[in-house]
Amino acid sequence: EVRLAESGGDSVQAGASLRLSCAISGDLNENTCVRWFRQTPGKEREGVAAIGRFDISKDNDNNILYLQMDNVKAEDTGMYYCGAYYGTACSNDFCANAPRACYWGLGTQVTVSS
Repeated sequence: EVRLAESGGDSVQAGASLRLSCAISGDLNENTCVRWFRQTPGKEREGVAAIGRFDISKDNDNNILYLQMDNVKAEDTGMYYCGAYYGTACSNDFCANAPRACYWGLGTQVTVSS
């Protein structure tokens, strides 16, 4: 089992920066894949990496996955989640396509006003 806890969401103005954190714990090994996802109003849950505007990094010593969001836009408003699964090859989209096969955190809300 993988446990995930997201934090760092906030209500900000367009153009601001946010850094989201995902604390990862539980039964972790080399096959543990963890990715950022988001669900924006009226849309399906999607992988954040594919958006291409944000930076993702990981603190391996402390098992924290970060999402650095710079110059946010109103359309970035939504709930941001970490999704995790055990796999031999990590895919950015696996959990969006097979949500029941993944572990999820409770999410952190990002609200961007223009």
